[in-house]
Amino acid sequence: MAEKFGNSRWVKAGFLDDGGEGIVVGRIVFAGIGPVELCLRGGFSGDIAGKLIRFENSQFVDAEQALESLGDFECPQLGTVSLISFDPHPLLVPHPYVEWFSLAQRHYRFELAPTDAWIVQGAEREAMREDLQHLYRTLAPLLASSLSSS
Repeated sequence: MAEKFGNSRWVKAGFLDDGGEGIVVGRIVFAGIGPVELCLRGGFSGDIAGKLIRFENSQFVDAEQALESLGDFECPQLGTVSLISFDPHPLLVPHPYVEWFSLAQRHYRFELAPTDAWIVQGAEREAMREDLQHLYRTLAPLLASSLSSS
């Protein structure tokens, strides 16, 4: 069963970048544990493929229960994209959907309201450039070495 982060309410904000040739990096802020860096093999789907996205959850709840449930959450998160899309299913209203598997095969996913995420462009993207480069430089080698040793 997937960890859904308190029906997505424990996901506060973050960003994910699909700009690294089969690698997604980012940082997500969770209730109870704070910011967690991610590096995932794979990419985004649909209109956001190859893009940088940001999100702020309008339904965020900073619940104490989050720490109990997420206390063993691996930091950084290394794994594989299952689906990251702004339009995950043809029969549903388009909305941000993020799903991945950790290297330990733990399943994670969250969904947000349609207006809670956007594609980052221009000056906003440029302001994040150094942070993104740091994430690619530090996390991509960790993911590669973990995948080659498993």
